[in-house]
Amino acid sequence: MKVAIAGAGAVGRSIARELLRSGHTVMLLERQLDHIDPDAIPDAVWVHADACELALLEEAGLETYEVVIAATGDDKANLVHSLLAKTEFGVRRVVARVNDPRNEWLFDGSWGVDVAVSTPRLLASLVEEAVSVGDLVRLMTLRQGQANLVEITLPADTGLAGKPVRTLTLPRDAALVTILRGGRVIVPQGDDPFEGEDELLFVTSVEAEEDLRVALADHGIKP
Repeated sequence: MKVAIAGAGAVGRSIARELLRSGHTVMLLERQLDHIDPDAIPDAVWVHADACELALLEEAGLETYEVVIAATGDDKANLVHSLLAKTEFGVRRVVARVNDPRNEWLFDGSWGVDVAVSTPRLLASLVEEAVSVGDLVRLMTLRQGQANLVEITLPADTGLAGKPVRTLTLPRDAALVTILRGGRVIVPQGDDPFEGEDELLFVTSVEAEEDLRVALADHGIKP
């Protein structure tokens, strides 16, 4: 993919490095001249431009990119860049960084945002996930709030141990997508058995999340 990242600070650079390792083409847009350092990430295309200036984005060829990531430290700039990317350049996928959780409600389709990533909220969720056993933890919101990625860690003495995945009855709009077991990532099949301390990742609609809690409780798991 061709990915454009607005903001070449610590966050933007880290994202760029990860994407380049995966073989993607990356352009970094940075407004502050003293933050531009091509030697730091030589494989990226560096552009000195304000991510909110339409003419500069046209010069950078933003319309040729499949994904835009608004990763500046300014929520206002991230919103404007997302809106321009979606409405003026027809970028297929727009991901925006939310710096202040109080602004999270703004980061939706009306501003051109497909996926909003709130670093404080994500870190809080990961901390909660790390210390919670038997609790359903929301890790990420998907599709402009239409669905959530949620996780539960099975207790070591879970009654599901040894039982196949197919015995776990789930509500209609919830799906078990991954089992994390030690260092393994398991794509669950019907005959795969559960084990104590498995981490189960589900994708569920907002409406079905409470039904998922009830379903897990019915199997002896009390989120």
